[in-house]
Amino acid sequence: MKLGGSVEEAYNFIMNDLNLKYGDTVVAAISGGPDSMALLHLLMRVKLAININLICAHVNHNTGRIGQKEEQLYVEKFCKMNGVTFETMTIENYGDDNFENEARTKRYNYFESLILDNDAKYLFTAHHGDDLIETILMRIARGSTLRGYSGFSKIVDRGKYKIVRPLIELTKEDLIKYNKAHKIKYFIDKTNLEDVHTRNRYRKYILPKLKNEDPNIHQKFLKYSKTLLEYNDYIDKLVVKKLKNIYVNNVLNIPKYLKEENLIQTKIIYYLLEQIYQDDLMLITDRHAEIIHDVILSNKANVRVHLPNNIQAVKAYDTLVFVNIPEKNNDYEIELIDSVNLPNGKNIEFVDSINHNTNYVCRLNSSEVKLPLHVRSRRDGDKMSIKGMIGSKKINDIFIDSKIPTKERNLWPVVVDSDENIVWLPGLKKSKFDKPKEEKCDIILRYY
Repeated sequence: MKLGGSVEEAYNFIMNDLNLKYGDTVVAAISGGPDSMALLHLLMRVKLAININLICAHVNHNTGRIGQKEEQLYVEKFCKMNGVTFETMTIENYGDDNFENEARTKRYNYFESLILDNDAKYLFTAHHGDDLIETILMRIARGSTLRGYSGFSKIVDRGKYKIVRPLIELTKEDLIKYNKAHKIKYFIDKTNLEDVHTRNRYRKYILPKLKNEDPNIHQKFLKYSKTLLEYNDYIDKLVVKKLKNIYVNNVLNIPKYLKEENLIQTKIIYYLLEQIYQDDLMLITDRHAEIIHDVILSNKANVRVHLPNNIQAVKAYDTLVFVNIPEKNNDYEIELIDSVNLPNGKNIEFVDSINHNTNYVCRLNSSEVKLPLHVRSRRDGDKMSIKGMIGSKKINDIFIDSKIPTKERNLWPVVVDSDENIVWLPGLKKSKFDKPKEEKCDIILRYY
């Protein structure tokens, strides 16, 4: 199995391995950055060779970043000059979810609508070898499924179309060299240099260290990814056979599940999560699998836990099902990982240390709460055991005492653990779970 490659090998892969025919339609996700402009140029060469219908899909994320509109106009002009169909959409507003996750969801929903409307065979993206390294490292650090640890695949079958990443064997440096050789202009998103996003920190600080050790480290990660996928696919075949008897009509039979070995039990949960989240596995950690397994083992007859993207795992006696619960009005619930952009415009982030001890900081001991933590909107009947007080108090009464306007209450964040204990009302009240600075704590949250 040959690893690594050149842009020409990526071209040959597209021409020879994808069964593209004259007149076929493909969609390419193009931002205007060096990676995507190299991909666009590559696909233009394919278009010249076999006359495919190439659609460039550009998304303006509308974040206020300087140069976004200029970038969009440049890509549009580039397409017009080269006979490429240009399509674009602007994300007008962001709702209740984590910004990066929501932006990605809106992006891919748009791409899919273009694909289905135009009966396209493929969606091409410009993910490359450096992206693969970053994704694998981030998932190792957070925990994931076996497939999740592999990063992402070169080809993903979505049923009616396939996502193809032909540049996966190349580095960003390879693509920049290609652009320079062909005099292709591209834009640099300066927000990619900021430390606020996790991926940026891996890109700035960890990836260069790895490349200092081995300039071809991306090839090693690619081999790692392919090896994991091969093992995962083999085990999946065993799991699929098991599921015919254990998971029928989207219902998990708990007694039959519990008869399997631990490895198969774990892989069954991972497999189901992979089917639900597909290419969004960055949202899932091994902790989610543990939580679901704990629900299955629970002595309680009826239990439900919240998962990312409004999915709930619901146990009812001897069965477990996964259901999608649409959000209503201003309702939201987000798992707390790294940092979260909140619907009220504020943020909550994990920090290593902080000096002050106001209501904008929460210190917790993980042994006293059920992880993971979530931040959500208030619910009817919410009560909180306030630090230093006997008994509990209604969240609504806290809002009234604090003179919080009614219109702000529905979006005010409420931090809960996985047992629905309210552990913090950011900016207003600490709970009995909050620890003084001098006591042991291994979770520190900041609200700003």
